[in-house]
Amino acid sequence: MTEADFLTSTRASYNAIALDYDKQYRDELAAQTLERAVFAGFAELVRNAGGGPVADVGSGPGRVTAHLHELGLSVYGIDLSPAMVELARREHPGLRFEEGSMLSLDIADGTLAGVVAWYSTIHIPQERLPDVFAEFHRVLAPGGYALVGFQVGDEPKVYTEAFGHEVSLSFRRWQPDRIAELLAGAGLPVRARTFREPERWEPTPQAFLIARKPPLPLPPADDQTAGDQTAGNQTPESQTAES
Repeated sequence: MTEADFLTSTRASYNAIALDYDKQYRDELAAQTLERAVFAGFAELVRNAGGGPVADVGSGPGRVTAHLHELGLSVYGIDLSPAMVELARREHPGLRFEEGSMLSLDIADGTLAGVVAWYSTIHIPQERLPDVFAEFHRVLAPGGYALVGFQVGDEPKVYTEAFGHEVSLSFRRWQPDRIAELLAGAGLPVRARTFREPERWEPTPQAFLIARKPPLPLPPADDQTAGDQTAGNQTPESQTAES
């Protein structure tokens, strides 16, 4: 099957700018108080639901993966760009990083406790987002959580140059209601939304959504067991009355 052009161009672009990108944004998370709070909340939700493996999809140089690891999650990174994967492995040798596409994750069904897509869905055309969110639903275990971060807006920003390199990158901006609708349509209803205004050099507001794959329903109570428990809880007075 021929690969979609947007995947080919996105991979090539990030291969070209990997080192410069890492240098530019290496310490950004330290100044992002609200984002760190969102990560902390997501990590606690995953742990409280029983924990398990978490995939950071579109992990880039691995800074978010490493932060989630520090928050106690069993997390690994997946990225489309081999150069980004190589960089992340070098920067974070104790963590696992591998190549992959969010449109076709090499992950067994229902095995993840969490999926993070932190500004990685912005390179996906809107008509392919349902496919991405369907993949998230497929790999999440019942009760698993998905965290999606993105720029808010309606018009994409297209870059043909970045850090002195020729690139072909489209940064697609979304409205939170639309992303929530698509997540729900994939079986991942949104449980929390965070919206903030632009800071410093940012051209747009930012949004972070946490969605959850519904947990399995509790098994029905065993009528016989319930009856035995009721009999065992009889008071001395009721036992005497029955005698």
